[in-house]
Amino acid sequence: MSDQPAPHGPTTDPYRTGSPRTARPGTAPTRRRLLGLGAALGLVATGGAHAAAALTHRPSGTGRQLRSAVPLPEPYTVPLPVPPVLAPSGTSRGADRYEITQRRVTAEILPGVPTELWTYNGTYPGPTVESRRGRPVTVLHRNELPVPTVVHLHGGRTPAGSDGYPTDLVLPDGWAVHDGAHMPSDPRAVTSRVTREYTYPLDQRAALLWYHDHRMDFTAPAIWRGLTGMHLVRDAAEDALDLPRGERELALTIADRAFAADGSLAYPSLDPELRERPGVTAAYAAGVLGDVIVVNGAPWPAHEVDAVRHRLRLLNASNARHYRLEAVTDDGRRLDLVQVGADQGLLAAPVTHTALPLAPSERYDVVVDFAGLPPGSRVRLRNRLGAGRTRDVMAFRVARRAYDHSRIPEELCDDLPVWRRSQATAVREFAFRAGHTAQGRGWFVNGRPFDPARTDVRVRLGAVEVWRFTADVHHPVHLHQTRFRVLTRGGRAPLPHDAGLKDTVSLRPGETVEVITCFDGRRGRYLFHCHNAEHEDMGMMANLEIV
Repeated sequence: MSDQPAPHGPTTDPYRTGSPRTARPGTAPTRRRLLGLGAALGLVATGGAHAAAALTHRPSGTGRQLRSAVPLPEPYTVPLPVPPVLAPSGTSRGADRYEITQRRVTAEILPGVPTELWTYNGTYPGPTVESRRGRPVTVLHRNELPVPTVVHLHGGRTPAGSDGYPTDLVLPDGWAVHDGAHMPSDPRAVTSRVTREYTYPLDQRAALLWYHDHRMDFTAPAIWRGLTGMHLVRDAAEDALDLPRGERELALTIADRAFAADGSLAYPSLDPELRERPGVTAAYAAGVLGDVIVVNGAPWPAHEVDAVRHRLRLLNASNARHYRLEAVTDDGRRLDLVQVGADQGLLAAPVTHTALPLAPSERYDVVVDFAGLPPGSRVRLRNRLGAGRTRDVMAFRVARRAYDHSRIPEELCDDLPVWRRSQATAVREFAFRAGHTAQGRGWFVNGRPFDPARTDVRVRLGAVEVWRFTADVHHPVHLHQTRFRVLTRGGRAPLPHDAGLKDTVSLRPGETVEVITCFDGRRGRYLFHCHNAEHEDMGMMANLEIV
């Protein structure tokens, strides 16, 4: 597999002369670029409210785009794949057991072009796990890849030992410490060889979760190579609603990739073997963007639908790319995207959008109504933040009229927790910004790169707190173990897409967002970090200890 970047065209980075660019040893940016970096960061740090406000109006995107070196298919010519639903390997005392093997395969993402992938059970995305609220699940992962791995169930309320802490490595057979000079120092790390069993109690609301690799310093290239999959939690409250289901409910993993001349995935790793030297070449340190949009592993696919409501479970599994999605007919009519859920499940009431922003790792649950469109119509899901071919995502072709028994109730649920600012026992400040170390530039939380041996925040189990995040450029901030509600954005009320319970919030350049949460899950060591995967690998993580 080639991990070297294909030739690239004009960057899609709106901070072309001012984006933070990190550098590992031997990849130092030019003096001109460093001056640009300093200017951009100085603007955020010292320019005050006016500078920050100006930055929030920039297009949503931080990173640089790779250009594929192989011919690409025309949009909407490949059918949409549906990842297989994983069957339990066994059941015992009300708990289901699953087994997943992480292995390399050669498959076709682009028609007729073989590409090596790293996969869960041989498919990209990996198999979907469907489970019930309150019914525990164990997943035995077997690592047959050439490097250590870690599995994180994103959005899961999970015991610390199964959360996928970045140093809790599953080592491949035959791996020795000297095989990888870059081995993080963590006295609390729990490593295993070849297999590890993860336990998920799933005492949480129905929601779309996802699982992915979370190895320290190498998360980004592992996700890029294919280590992602979806996990759906169901419950009785969701079942009682007449939302679209069965074939009219589609879970859609949206990502971007780029391809080298030999058909392999292009990615600008400093170490293509992902063994010793983490990071990417300096030009891509703000984030790696691909020029091919893939949905469920297919480039710009098309899917046949009845002329009825469909429920779309949207996941942005891109490393760094942001989307602003809209559903548009060929004659220019925009269909409503009726949001019924967020990262952590159903909203209290539906929220209607004509366009919906989607940052890396965010999930949205929306209903689109194709009724009234004649058979033969086409509806394109488009990205208003894209340019050229990255503006296209996928298409729906209306095949036939059909009876629609679904509806969207005015009230979706009444079990959302209510946390008030007056209950908060602490207000904490966190700055997500680029920085500099002796090894080069990096991405930091409160001015410090990630250190697994350091406790950054200690909170009491059951405490209600307000956390205030401030960004220099775009940072989708994810909290492990807990869910939160957005209180303010830029000192004002939350935006419509901030509704409901979330575990990831997208910060725009120069913006401050306040969230409120209750640490009512479990004790142990967890993380919070930027989910721009390149930022995460370059230090933008911090430890959260719940005691």
